[in-house]
Amino acid sequence: MELTPFLQKDSKEPLYSQLYGWIKKEIEESRLLAGMKMPSIRQLTLHLKVSRNTVEAAYQQLQSEGYLESVPRSGIWVAEIEKPFLHPIAQEQPIRLECQPPSKALVDFEYGNVDMEKFPLKQWKKCLTGAVDQEGNWLFRYSNRMGELELRQEISNYLLQSRGVRSTPEQILITAGTQASMTAICKILELQEETLAMEEPGYTGARSVFEDQGCHIEPIPLEKDGLSIDYLQRSEATAVYVTPSHQFPLGMVLSVSKRMQMLKWAYQTGGYIIEDDYDGEFRYMGQPIPSLKSLDEGERVIYLGTFSKSFLPSVRLSYIVLPPSLVVQYSRKFADYNQSVSPIIQRAIALFMQSGEFERHIRRMRKLYQRKHQALLRCIQHYMGTQVTIVGEKSGLHILLKLKGIPALELIEKGLNKGVNVYSPTSFWFHPPSEAHSYIMLGFGGLSIDEIENGVRLLASCLPGMEINEE
Repeated sequence: MELTPFLQKDSKEPLYSQLYGWIKKEIEESRLLAGMKMPSIRQLTLHLKVSRNTVEAAYQQLQSEGYLESVPRSGIWVAEIEKPFLHPIAQEQPIRLECQPPSKALVDFEYGNVDMEKFPLKQWKKCLTGAVDQEGNWLFRYSNRMGELELRQEISNYLLQSRGVRSTPEQILITAGTQASMTAICKILELQEETLAMEEPGYTGARSVFEDQGCHIEPIPLEKDGLSIDYLQRSEATAVYVTPSHQFPLGMVLSVSKRMQMLKWAYQTGGYIIEDDYDGEFRYMGQPIPSLKSLDEGERVIYLGTFSKSFLPSVRLSYIVLPPSLVVQYSRKFADYNQSVSPIIQRAIALFMQSGEFERHIRRMRKLYQRKHQALLRCIQHYMGTQVTIVGEKSGLHILLKLKGIPALELIEKGLNKGVNVYSPTSFWFHPPSEAHSYIMLGFGGLSIDEIENGVRLLASCLPGMEINEE
């Protein structure tokens, strides 16, 4: 281990005293931990370019005070301190984890989790190994700036079959997550200081990126069939971000007539539509809904997709389908940027898709999530009855419940006491109305059917007037 304190040789304080004080502080603030081996006197003397006497004097003082101990034929070690030394700031301002689940939590309805048990881990490991074993020296080079061609070809084929999106591999840009996609779009469209319209309520992860990129957010209210086109047309937005196939978080589907009106707005104003199709694969009621991009004849829709819900969040892989004119813009603005997603991961997913395993995985997950979804609705109707109204139940991996007779925060707190975590969606509103405080959000992707039933039963027992046997 090397230690590199800042020693001021022109200071009035002796060097040994400065070194002693620095090491003591590092031990007290737990940056040097008990059992760590210190550099030898000779090593530290050479490293710091100071005299041997300086290091010896500092070490001797620290040993006499019990911070260090010398073990014959072994070296100098950081000693075990009996009484903990806490930094004054840590004493005055203890760290609070606002959303930390209680230790007795039984069921966590957190949104964004996916099923772990049915994931084809064996096949995925095989694809990872197969990617590394591919011939050529690609492993020792950076990836193509747009992403690995094999993966972009597979995504292009998949989108045509599953979402009706017509594209070429040259239009597809691989990114390290949807927020990275949005950051790239802001730069490509030069949205800094421009007005961008968003659904109200909408995805906070998108809003944060747009605000950080200097966009002026224009919240557009929602109607029963999606975003209000009248408000959009009256806005001065140069782009609009939407989740048309499953509005986040309220769950409605943007009607076909509104999709056509939105495209007309884009064609007439020269604006762009940013379509986030984050869980378009998972629809449980009615006919499959084609993407907004599939209706776009004028190349004004920028399509965003991700593998986080359909595959694995940990691969950190999303993609953008850019209109041809924006591919040129990207090439110009990002000429000095390297691809941010590992080519190993990209090639492994390409192999996974080429083998047909990805489509089989999607089919399995769609059936599994549909069973979980049905179980969730059945349990809510059985245990909660007319005490709640289900919102956004046609697709996706979450639903909302609108509560009657109890504020959402009160139910959330009571649920926590019984080991059930549910969440408030109020943060998704730019300007939360009073009605927003009557909703709770339940994600079910990562739960088993037994956990779903147990969680709903315990949560129902927290509702006013509901007496449920919790045994």
